[in-house]
Amino acid sequence: MAQPKGTVVLAYSGGLDTSCILVWLREQGYDVVAYLANIGQKEDFEAARKKALALGAKKVYIEDVSREFVEEFIWPAVQANALYEDRYLLGTALARPCIARRLVEIAQREGAQHVAHGATGKGNDQVRFELSCYALCPKIKVVAPWRLPEFYQRFPGRRELMDYAKKHGIPVPVTPQTPWSMDENLMHISYEAGILENPKVIDHGSHGAGGVSCIRSLIGNFTAGPSVCVPVKVTNTGDGATRSSALELFVYLNDIAGKHGVGRIDIVENRFVGMKSRGIYETPAGTILYHAHLDIEAFTMDREVRKIKQGLSLKFSELVYNGFWHSPECEFLRECIGRSQEPVEGTVRLSVFKGHVYILGRESPRSLYNEELVSMNVQGDYEPADATGFININSLRLKEYHRLQSKVTVKQDE
Repeated sequence: MAQPKGTVVLAYSGGLDTSCILVWLREQGYDVVAYLANIGQKEDFEAARKKALALGAKKVYIEDVSREFVEEFIWPAVQANALYEDRYLLGTALARPCIARRLVEIAQREGAQHVAHGATGKGNDQVRFELSCYALCPKIKVVAPWRLPEFYQRFPGRRELMDYAKKHGIPVPVTPQTPWSMDENLMHISYEAGILENPKVIDHGSHGAGGVSCIRSLIGNFTAGPSVCVPVKVTNTGDGATRSSALELFVYLNDIAGKHGVGRIDIVENRFVGMKSRGIYETPAGTILYHAHLDIEAFTMDREVRKIKQGLSLKFSELVYNGFWHSPECEFLRECIGRSQEPVEGTVRLSVFKGHVYILGRESPRSLYNEELVSMNVQGDYEPADATGFININSLRLKEYHRLQSKVTVKQDE
């Protein structure tokens, strides 16, 4: 055993990597406090506690942060219509700053100078964890085993890690027959690594939710207020079931949408560190809420405000993906996006069917839709002749451009 190095709080999942890292940190001379965040994953938390203690952790914290994950991290992403590279709803990226916040709080409570994580040296999570930790506690020291030569040279791959686990009596759920990595939280389940690293390998849907062919109709309500627009109620029109609290509502939508295969994508994305990676994601409730909020926002928000907000959403998604949740620029964006949500209030009716979300209708007391104004059957408060001037003014630029282009072409032909 090495010289004592003090206490380290480890972001612990109970999987292959962090179980081996817990034992390895003890070999290096650290007293290990394990922290396992309950953010909605299906886990035997008591078994995980016993396992961590059996592996030598001097203390284990298991804390349920599901509600704050939904209310403080997922809801701002719903408000932003956050989507990285047009497809990824940021399930893992949103969870990391939530976990890191509690990791730092526990380190401060325990008087620990160090925190540790099991993120690899090639991925995004190392950046997300560490930027959050440094932002929240600038003096904290991070131990990242997968970036230490003495660790990654000893364990160049999962095979060596599994051999180490076997040698030290560490029970792990990963076997050579199922060598992909899975991350689960309330927002999503992700699958990557192993056989999925080959982008040509076809995923046959054996991981999680599968679609069914019946239609399920839902009604989602959004409420507005100062810097607030969040889902407040969902009603199943089939059986009348209603869910109102943030956590209960989100879990219910996950169950309904998951049964219909909603929110399942297979993508290649650009990691912040500079490489492309292939991931398979299942984001059922997040997908429903993305479409529902997008619809009610278009219904109630001024056109030019929405254009600006779309640009803010793009930047917000990039910052969250890259690990800058706890940054001044991301805090500023959340405030701006929140301000844009004041008029966004109403009810959206939708259905889920064979993996798709269909918007069926919407209503809102803050609607900017004027049925009489837009009607093809009633003239309303609109003078069609005015459109002639509108078109003439807008065509002026086009006429001038093509007139000058014609002159250039004629001159070149001479």
